[in-house]
Order: sequence, then C-alpha cells, then structure tokens
Amino acid sequence: MARLKLFIPLIIFIALALLFFGVETRVSDGEYDPKELPSARIGKAFPDFALPGLLSGDTVTPSLFQGKVSIVNVWATWCPTCLYEHPFLVDLARRGEVSVFGINYKDSSDKARRWLLDKGNPFEVNIVDSAGKLGLDLGVTGAPETFVVDRQGVIHMRYQGGLDEAIWQARFVPLITRLKSEAGQ
Repeated sequence: MARLKLFIPLIIFIALALLFFGVETRVSDGEYDPKELPSARIGKAFPDFALPGLLSGDTVTPSLFQGKVSIVNVWATWCPTCLYEHPFLVDLARRGEVSVFGINYKDSSDKARRWLLDKGNPFEVNIVDSAGKLGLDLGVTGAPETFVVDRQGVIHMRYQGGLDEAIWQARFVPLITRLKSEAGQ
C-alpha cells in the first residue's frame, strides 16, 4: 500500500499531461478555437431588448437586424482590444461587405461618443447597454465579442476577441457568404 501511495502523484501527472496534450492537439489542428465560443444563443433569435441608440437616443429593438446579414460588435472604451480592432471595423464598414452594428457595453455614453468622433464610427447603429443586461442575455463575458446575425435576426456565430483581416477572412467571410446566398442578398 505504501508503494502505491508513491505512484499516485506520478499517475496524476501523467493523466494531466495526456489531457493537456489532447486539448493542445485539438487547438493546433484547428479543430477547436477557444475564441469561437459556444453559445446557447446560436440558432436562436437575437434576445429581445429596447435600448437607446448611442448617437440618436431613439429606442432600438431587434427589428434592426431584420432583412440583412449583419455583425453585432460588443465594445467599450475601457477595452484595449477594442482599440486594436477599431480601425479594422471602420475599414469593414467602409467596404460595405456587411452591416455593422455596435453594442456599447457597460460604458459611459459620453466617452463612447467621443471615441467614435475621434476614431471613426463603423456602426450603422450603436446600442447603449450601460447596465450590461443585453450583454448578459447574449452571454457576453467581456469585450470585444462579435455575433453574426442573419436576415431573420437569428444568431449564427459568436466570436470573442479582436477582429482583423485574417480572422475576418478565415472565420467570418465563409459564413456570411453562405448566409447571404441562402437569403438571396
């Protein structure tokens, strides 16, 4: 029995090493992307909300997403990765490949308006979620997160992290192209 106790740490170490190796292999093979998070909202309608628009102050609802394939980017001025991805979002909006909507998450509306004035506004409409309730309904764990929404307002993808051209081409373009072709858009 005493000899068995000596081997328990070794057995635990080997089990953990095998577990780590299995996860690492799935990540490096591209089978699992920790930034493309599973979500209970995938395949379901965008959650119901009635929140003010950042620039207009008008009440915005999920009907905003009806009729066109779009992305919804959750961002905040306190988020360093949002600063990194912002120039890409401005360029993406300029190219017109997809409708770009924003959710300003747990942030100061004044700071957010100044940010967009200084750095450019990629968003057709920007929703104010200062209390974080819409983010909670979406399952947001932080900013930035980006959702792909079809023309019926159904969520097809959730991505956590900053966007750039390589990520856009690899992860988003194939899905958006498929959704647009299915919709005849």
